[in-house]
Amino acid sequence: MKQRTTALLLAATLVLSLLATAALAAEGDPDVPVSSAVQTEPAEGSGTSAGEPKTQGETAQNEDVSETAGADTGEDGGETDTPVEEYIPDPVGSITFGNLNRRMHEGNLQVLSIQENIDILEEIDYDDLKEDLRIQLNDIAKMQWMMVQMGQTGTLAYEKMDQAYDAVREQFDAIKDGDMQEDNADTVRQLKNLQNQIIMAGEATYIALAAMELQEDGLERQLAALDRQLTELDLRYELGHISSLTVKQAQSGRAALSSGLSTLGMNLNTYKGQLELLIGADITGKISLGALPGVSQEDLNAMDLEKDLETARENSWDLYQATEDYKDALEEYNDHGGDYGQTYKANDRSYTQARHTYYSAKYTYDNTMQNFELGLRNLYLKVKDCQQILSASRTALAVEEDNYAAAQLKQSQGTLSQNKLLEAEDKLKEAKEKVAGAENDLFSAWNTYRWAVDYGIMN
Repeated sequence: MKQRTTALLLAATLVLSLLATAALAAEGDPDVPVSSAVQTEPAEGSGTSAGEPKTQGETAQNEDVSETAGADTGEDGGETDTPVEEYIPDPVGSITFGNLNRRMHEGNLQVLSIQENIDILEEIDYDDLKEDLRIQLNDIAKMQWMMVQMGQTGTLAYEKMDQAYDAVREQFDAIKDGDMQEDNADTVRQLKNLQNQIIMAGEATYIALAAMELQEDGLERQLAALDRQLTELDLRYELGHISSLTVKQAQSGRAALSSGLSTLGMNLNTYKGQLELLIGADITGKISLGALPGVSQEDLNAMDLEKDLETARENSWDLYQATEDYKDALEEYNDHGGDYGQTYKANDRSYTQARHTYYSAKYTYDNTMQNFELGLRNLYLKVKDCQQILSASRTALAVEEDNYAAAQLKQSQGTLSQNKLLEAEDKLKEAKEKVAGAENDLFSAWNTYRWAVDYGIMN
């Protein structure tokens, strides 16, 4: 059963060990003759030999796994060609959402480190590596023959040399059969998925900061309103219209609001520092954010849950991995007799283990598929919910705009105090803040949905 590399470290270690082995093998005596009795590399197309993978097992006796997950989507795991937009650099000390992805690819140390590891795997010349391994096999065989001539068969050194030959031969066969290429391609896909998760986390941080800045604006507006109220209360207290307790209660409320505003400011500084770290900028905690993009009606109309679900399945690393694990377990189970083996292999430990492994992988696969589908449906509904909330907030804003216009008219006619006009203005500003918040929430939901569809990633 094919073994898949699940971490770059394994692949990198493999490559480095092979190169080290090649360097050591090159020190062997090239003049030592090779005996036909000694292990050596057979010609291409020859029969099986030690270390060569087994042939494929029988046709699957159980249900086939869906091929939608992990379908061929290109090296980028589902990225599609998009028109290249002109890049306008951000001014120093600022960032726009549209430039965030690029700046993280250029400045995020984690993303850059992962990219170097991706480059290691993508730049492997398997033909050259295969030839190096072939030379190593022959060099080891030469050294074994020399040890045979010296009567060193059966010694620990000869045994170690035999083990070295088997190890190199295993890697040679892995390249010849395409297993190493496939494993490394899977590793590249996994690493790109990790990069995308980091980028997505950066976008989530940006969106959270936008919400916090909007909240800060609202608190500052409330604080200004409380200050006006306190001025009025102080005057009324001096006139004896209210008690000192009423004034103190208002002062306490203002102190609490001011404290909350200070805490929010510190949190903004912290998260802005985190965003600066993510893009590789100087950490000041003061970076200026551009407004979040809007979501067009065209964007919303383009959402098609069933089609998007199919695309998301194809682009999901998690589904691809679950699919491959299931296929491997199914192959192993069928190699041991599959469901037919229950009648005559019930007491066979290897069969029962393969059976348990298969059903475990099957249940994991089914669960992963179900959760993925449910997750995307929930993201879709979230977008729709945010859409209707935005519509309602815009309706409420229109009402407050009318109310403020009426208040301005009354104030100009002398029938409304300045404080009452300011209160109407505060309500208008609050309504505008709610619209802005609803717009940001809609973009956040839509952006999360697009990540799920385009890259198969869901938080």
